[in-house]
Parts: sequence; structure tokens; C-alpha cells
Amino acid sequence: MEWTSPAGQGVKVSSTRLVSFVQRSVVAICYEVEAVGDSARIVVQSSLVANEPVAEGTDDPRAAAALRAPSSPSTTPTTPSRPPSGTGTRRSRLGLAAGLDHVVHGPDTTVTTADSEEDLARVTISTELAPGEKLTVVKFLAYGWSSRRSMPALRDQVDAALAAAKRTGWDGLKASQREYLDDVWGRADVELEGDEQMQQALRFALFQVVQAGARTEERAIPAKGLTGRGYDGHSFWDMESYTLPVLTYTVPEAARDALRWRHSTLELAQGRARELGLKGATFPWRTIRGEECSGYWPAGTAAFHVNADVADAVRRYVKATGDTEFEHGPGFDLLVETARLWRSLGHHDAEGCFRIDGVTGPDEYSALADNNVFTNLMAARNLDAAADVATRYPERAADRGVDQIEITSWRRASSAMVIPFDEKLGVTAQSEGFTRYRQWDFEATETGTYPLLLHYPYYLLYSSQVVKQADLVFALYTCGDQFDAEQKRRDFDYYEAITVRDSSLSACIQAIVAAEVGHLDLASDYFRETALVDLRDIPGNTADGLHLASLAGAWLVAVAGFGGMRDHGDTLAFSPRLPPSTTRMSIRLLYRGRRLRIEVGPGTTRYELLSGDPLELLHFGAPVTVAPGTPTVLACPDEMPPSSVEPPPEREALRRGVGG
Repeated sequence: MEWTSPAGQGVKVSSTRLVSFVQRSVVAICYEVEAVGDSARIVVQSSLVANEPVAEGTDDPRAAAALRAPSSPSTTPTTPSRPPSGTGTRRSRLGLAAGLDHVVHGPDTTVTTADSEEDLARVTISTELAPGEKLTVVKFLAYGWSSRRSMPALRDQVDAALAAAKRTGWDGLKASQREYLDDVWGRADVELEGDEQMQQALRFALFQVVQAGARTEERAIPAKGLTGRGYDGHSFWDMESYTLPVLTYTVPEAARDALRWRHSTLELAQGRARELGLKGATFPWRTIRGEECSGYWPAGTAAFHVNADVADAVRRYVKATGDTEFEHGPGFDLLVETARLWRSLGHHDAEGCFRIDGVTGPDEYSALADNNVFTNLMAARNLDAAADVATRYPERAADRGVDQIEITSWRRASSAMVIPFDEKLGVTAQSEGFTRYRQWDFEATETGTYPLLLHYPYYLLYSSQVVKQADLVFALYTCGDQFDAEQKRRDFDYYEAITVRDSSLSACIQAIVAAEVGHLDLASDYFRETALVDLRDIPGNTADGLHLASLAGAWLVAVAGFGGMRDHGDTLAFSPRLPPSTTRMSIRLLYRGRRLRIEVGPGTTRYELLSGDPLELLHFGAPVTVAPGTPTVLACPDEMPPSSVEPPPEREALRRGVGG
């Protein structure tokens, strides 16, 4: 940045910063100031602030509740360039220590002082620069936290981290960061030729997902990642359904750690199930450390599908990595306890069909519905996966009290699962009776009343055919092996006309299915919407934090939408379809210890195994074996042009050239 002060003094400021992936809990900033034109007196202040005031007063129920002074300060005497700071949360009693250290390069007359007070530690560097002369400040920050250790112990941890960072130095930290990220891009990058804006947006999205998940170390990944106070730092089903599929194929150890965190909360989930009169485990709709933090039943606990989402993340991770140790341990427990929930939550009716009544699916405008298709299909897969793992590991099954009678009951419930269908319309009903609800009058819906939840009573939303976010369409993606191609087209067209995308979770799922059924232009528009959600602040609330699931969804659109990747069975399958604005697309991912590269061009797909043993894949349903050093190029079949379909009025997707 070049800036001229009101007094006419020019300065040039350069700031480069990183949060280290390699040295745990270390942040570094290289801050450089240069005098331009005349000599300049320069003062640089480097601060560490606790209890920073936050904005309040929003009427949006999705925003975070502001916390005034959530921590109590604890400071100690300062030393030049290195003031310490310690604090503890008032209610949960978590201790947090943080510290600064600095390396300063400037004229010999440069003076550095440090001071600290309640909620503030600060270093002040003052100097005078001749024209063209520079002051360079390298700032190192480290932190440590614990609910058990003392504040002196936490400060010792911070001092050790700062010493290590200072020894490594700015250049060393930057080099190790580049090496780490080069490896990430080498196994996770998606290249798009022909659309520079989307290339940048997609890499931004993937970086944010990696940054949020790579070093969680068996902690939850919040809906806002590390970027803001939205949702009070809670995690939702977004983690398993959006973020973990990306990490499973790019940074699988991060996916494993997130699932280990979920397993660490299993006892709390079992206790919640008992409170509700159920068996097994009921994982919370929103949480930080395992307790249910949603106070609203229809859109909270009633969204039982979160339990199947957890189970599906386990299934996907094990299939993609071959991690049998995890499957035998935490994975087994998660699959079995969620299966027990479904068996107690649902029931066989007089005809022998298995029903799951009174639940909320992904669409929060359709609460407390009977036999939500997404929920039922995901529950059926959960039941089958639990039966399979209990059969594979009989000793572990015996340890958890699983016998053959219980395994048989799981398979029977799965095979008899109710999937509502409207014979008259020829479409799958989102839930039982959904297609008989009143039609929403989109033409009479006033401009500026989206999202509808802020302007209309929930009763009206619950009893109308209006969909907040992909629900039945989500089932077409996650459980696509349960629908034939023609049914997917009819279902997508029906629900596209009534889905208003009042959630940032929706566009990416609609894009994936739109690409599969042939609506490539619409899929491209939704791809743009989900990838640019924060770069263009499309929902107007990016100030509360990035929409991490939507950013993960951008990768999913590229890989599962245009790449056509599906992991329903034992063999990874691809049915690539190149988006209209792209001349070439290249996808890198990890699968069972192999590094794969799939390059999609006009009419052809090239499969290349960059490392690892030969692997069998499916290309538009046909088996193909890829081996190192021998890329395979296959033709892509022509697609039948689909019928025309449009979103509801005033809910059009973000088209190219719109929004910057």
C-alpha cells in the first residue's frame, strides 16, 4: 500500500502474514515501512488484544450472540519486544496464554518499548527514515490453551513456541509453509482453464477448508472455520456432509481427526438419546464440545439426519483410505450406535414397512415431516454399514453387545425403508404428503423478502411447497444409486422450481445434480454462486465469518458435479461433464494411498495415476484400470439436451459477469 498523509508525507507499507501449518500455534507477520519523498518519523505499534468489542444489534437469528468481556485477564510484567498475555474464559474456565516477540531491522536510532495492561499487550517501535529507507518488523505470535494446566505452564508453552519460531526465522517459516502447501496443491488442486475468476475462487475455497481443518487435532470444525463469530463457533452437520468429503480426498488425516472428535463426544450423544427415550446415540444439531446447543426442536434435535451424516462420513473415510484401524475402533462405535438410534427412532407398520416419522430433513422449511427421503435413505445406508462392520468384526460386536438378532433387525429395517413417491406427478416426494402441500405463491412474494424465514411465519413455510435448501435433491446426490437417470431428471426439475436457496448450503448441491442431469449452464451458475459466496459477500453476512460449507461445496461441484465423482460403492466412479465456460479441467485427489489426476477436455477424459499401485475405477459405469506411467484416455458419451428449468422468480443463480 502506498499512502500520503494529510501533511503530505508519503509511505509505502508491505505486510506478509502466515499462520504456520508446520509449527503448531505460531503466527508470523513481516511488516515493512518505507519513506517516500521526504524523511519521515515512523511509529509502528504491535498489539495483542483480549475482549475486543464486537458489533451487536443484528435482528438476524443466524448471527452470533455478542459476548461482552467473555474472558478475565491475567498479565505479568513485560520485557522489551516480548509482552506476555494470559486470560481465562469466565464460564468454561479455559485458560489461554499468548505472547509476542519481534525482530526489528531499522536505523540505529530505532527505539523499542513494551507495555501491558488489562486486555492489552503492546510493543511500540519508533524511528526516523530517510527517503527510500525501510523499517522491517517481523512479529511472531504464539498461543496455548488448556482447561487443566496452570497459567504459568501455558506461558511456558508460549515461550517455547516463540523461541522455536524465532530460531526458524521469517524465511524459514515461509519456506516450510510453502513446502506444506506445495504438497497440498500437489494432491488436491483443481485447475480450470478458460475461467480465471473461478480458478481463483476455487483455490481460495480449498485453502480455507484446509486451513480450517488441517490442524484441528481432534476438535470440531466450526461452520465458520476460524474466520468469524457467526453461529457462536458451533459445528453442525455441515462438517460431516460438506467439509469432511473434501478433506477425505485431500487431507485424510484431518477427516480422521474430526471423526475422532465426534467419537470423543459419544457418551454425551448416548446420554442425549436416553433423555429422548431412544437407544444408541443422538448427536447434537449444533455444538462445541458435544452437548446439544440448539434450543429449537423442529430445526434442531428433530433433524436426526445428522446421525446418518456422521455414519456416512465414517463409511466414506474408510472406503477412501482403507484405514481398518480406525474402522475397527472409533468407526465401529459410531456406526453401531447411530444404527441403534434409527432402529429405535423408526418402527415397522402393519404392512411391515419401516417408517421414520416426525423428523426434519435438510430443508428447514419442512419440519417434523414423516419419512423424509434424505433421512430415510441415509438411515438405510447407516443400518447396512453397521451390519457389515459388525459382521466383519465379530469380537468388537460382542464387546458392544451386538448379536445376530440385532444385525438382522438392522438389515430388515433398511430393506423395508419407506420412500414416498407421488404416482400422479411421477416424482419422489420430499417427505410423505409433501407434494400435496399448498403451492407457494412466488409471484405474490414481495421483492426483498428473502430469506423467507425473516419475513414469514414458520407455520406458513412448514405447510407449503417451498424449499429452503436442497433436500430431496441432496438425496439424489448422496444416495444417487437409489434412483435411475430419468427419475433424477424429473425430480430435479420439480424441486428446482420451488427451491429458494435461503441457505448458502444449497447452491453447491443443486449444481452437482444439475450437472449430472445435463443442466450444465445452470450448474455453472450455481458453481459461481457457491464459490463466490464470500469473495462477493452474496448473502450480505460474510462479516460474521466465511461460509465454510459453501466453500467446501465449491470443490464438491468441481469434483462431484463436473467431474462426476461418486463413492456409493466399493469402486470410485467418474462421469465427467465439462462446464461451458471451461476448456479444460484437471482434478487431483488422494484415494487409498494413491495420487490420482483426472483431466477433462472436450469429449475426452484422461486418467493418470501419479503414484501408488494400479487401481480400478469406473468411467460412466465401465471399469478401467489405471497404472503409474500409463495414462488412460477415454471418450465421454454425448448427453441428451435436458428440458428447460428455472429457479423460482427472483431467485436466479449468479451468472457469469454478475457480482464482479
